[in-house]
Amino acid sequence: MIRDTIKAAQVSAMKAGDKPRLAAVRLILAKLKDKDIELRTAATLPDDDALVIDVLQKMAKQRRESITLYEQGGRQELADAERGELAVIEEFLPARMTEDEVKAVIAAIIAETGAAGMKDMGRVVGALKASHGTQVDMAAASGLVKAALSA
Repeated sequence: MIRDTIKAAQVSAMKAGDKPRLAAVRLILAKLKDKDIELRTAATLPDDDALVIDVLQKMAKQRRESITLYEQGGRQELADAERGELAVIEEFLPARMTEDEVKAVIAAIIAETGAAGMKDMGRVVGALKASHGTQVDMAAASGLVKAALSA
């Protein structure tokens, strides 16, 4: 389980005295605890790994946006700190699919669902998210789906 890997990383960062890594790992664990508390009243609980991946993806997206804003504002030291946190977060995420792999999966889903045009985009994106949601950047994938359906 990913959560156990994160906890082990916390222990190893403490033993190594790696303060920036330890801070990032503690941040991840705090976000996971917040999500656990939020889900206490939920009727159904998602799979733990899916929950952890969802939290990590949101954190990574926030870091990428912050890096862009800090660089535009000329705050390189803050952008570098965010990059360090992003690197730690991405260690725990599953490997991302390449653009070519995503295009191949999209083509397979289009053939499987019989999608013919832009009206079927939601169905294709939904199927992509259900089958490969943790390995694909959905923002970029929707553009690829749109290109594939309009071609």
